[in-house]
Amino acid sequence: MLAGLLCLLAGAVVAEYELYQAVREQAGHDETRAADAIVVLGAAQYNGAPSPVFKARLDHAFELEERNLAPLIITTGGSGGDPKFTEGAVGRDYLIQSGVAAAKIVAETESQTTYKNVRAAARILRQRGAKNCIAVSDGFHLYRIKLMFSAEGIPAFASPALASPIEADPTSRQLHSLREALICGLWYLHIRG
Repeated sequence: MLAGLLCLLAGAVVAEYELYQAVREQAGHDETRAADAIVVLGAAQYNGAPSPVFKARLDHAFELEERNLAPLIITTGGSGGDPKFTEGAVGRDYLIQSGVAAAKIVAETESQTTYKNVRAAARILRQRGAKNCIAVSDGFHLYRIKLMFSAEGIPAFASPALASPIEADPTSRQLHSLREALICGLWYLHIRG
């Protein structure tokens, strides 16, 4: 009995290590190319201003839009408990202030988790006849985002926001990557939320 449990535990550790390696490999791989849309995954906002992490993602999406890589940008994220602002709306407003035409941006403002961000964005993409997207987030986040878009039947090209404070700090980057590996393990076990 104990030997079986030890084997199971060893297998789980190996699987998590492999997932960690996959998360880190994807984080270092920019797949940017022309697509039907750019989807910016939400992050915290503070009283109507994007957090440094969210700002880095939005700035990266702005750079991609300036390169004319997609005709549409979707910003995602609900209120996170803020009664006045949502991540999606803050992202939209920030991009408009940066110079993106308002008509090119759709703000998804209801989702509260990455899974729900992707599902909501996929719904918007399908409504608009979009077949694929560029997914913008921190590098550590992109392996899981691609899994989720794939489950929705939409190819996503990963484009990491390298200027994010998380990406700049090796310890933070490793901790976030470990967390992502654990969440991806749950995804493969069909535990989603």
